Amino acid sequence: MRLLAALACLLLSGCISPVDYGDVRHAAYVADPRCTAQAGAPVDEAALPLFFVTSRLPDCRTEAIALTNHRGDTLRYGRFAAPRETEVGGKKKLRTPMAFQNEGDWWQALQAETDRRQGRVLLYVHGYRETFETTSKDAAQIARMTGFDGPVIEYSWPSQGEVLKYAVDETNMYHDVRHFGDVLRTLADRPWVKEIVIVSHSLGARLVIPAIATADRLSRRAGRATNISNIILASPDIDRETFERDTADDVLAPERVERGRRVTIYVSLKDKALAASRVLHGYPRLGSPYCFDPFEAADLRAKGQPERCYVKAVPGVTVIDTTDVSRGSTGHSNFLRSAAACRDFVDVVDGKRTRPERIATPWAYVFRLIPDPADPQPDDNVICHRTAGDEED
Repeated sequence: MRLLAALACLLLSGCISPVDYGDVRHAAYVADPRCTAQAGAPVDEAALPLFFVTSRLPDCRTEAIALTNHRGDTLRYGRFAAPRETEVGGKKKLRTPMAFQNEGDWWQALQAETDRRQGRVLLYVHGYRETFETTSKDAAQIARMTGFDGPVIEYSWPSQGEVLKYAVDETNMYHDVRHFGDVLRTLADRPWVKEIVIVSHSLGARLVIPAIATADRLSRRAGRATNISNIILASPDIDRETFERDTADDVLAPERVERGRRVTIYVSLKDKALAASRVLHGYPRLGSPYCFDPFEAADLRAKGQPERCYVKAVPGVTVIDTTDVSRGSTGHSNFLRSAAACRDFVDVVDGKRTRPERIATPWAYVFRLIPDPADPQPDDNVICHRTAGDEED
């Protein structure tokens, strides 16, 4: 507990540390015409198969365009491929092949790709402590691992990519609520999009949940059925009680659940990042089955059950507890790191609602993942389709 409190204090120090504007005027970063995509400009779609939308400020001063951790002046659209290690200044750094695309052209290309497939689109929203490179790496891994039968879109907001900038990330995430909401509403309004699969990680859940609620309200007013059906929250850094209170009336309203909407939540008691967030915020996070109520914990002990407390039962919600198969230094990205969690995640993205590897618990909507006795030490990297050079979380 002392360690978590110390980490929370460090996170708070990020709150009072100013964000440097930098030595360059932000206007200078985007002065080059390459930062403003022209209609009809060609994009090598074969080399850049994945889609992105970002509110990050680009840096177009050098030959290779990069996306910074500053807020941009507008949303930008483009295409990208999996990052690769590139030598920069004598050092190897991760770089994402990318190109901006005119917004209208981007939507046309997305429609063409969607029409060629099954009408499904996967939208990935990252969390805390990410750069465009790390986010792109995860989005590309999701595309590889799931073999998703439609376009994969990465939404990249200006996370700082630093441990001590949690409060800055939180501020930028809330600043981006309108941007992301506009993108999701536009996507949900497209008649050629039959199903939107939303995957959010960590702090990204706080962008996703309110945006879905708003998109639902607009769909209802227009008399349209929602196409947002499969929502996956991996290690969600959102207040557990707030989720219980609010989603039952909008995101998981009975009519939505009856039409097939479902929310799958991946949680872990070994998630150190969410433990620190709990200390910082004072209340448990949705992605951690921490028992905030000591009396509830005592009742579980008396019954001989693990001391794990989950979100209350909400129709449409399934909880997958990855505590026993946790991986990485923080246990905050098991859906991309642990073989058991990766297999489960792939099936959920594919629309499957059961897996034989899930272990039942006293709660009908909660399942545990445990090591496979026949394969107690699986090759996580192979099963999760991680590439050489991927770092632990």
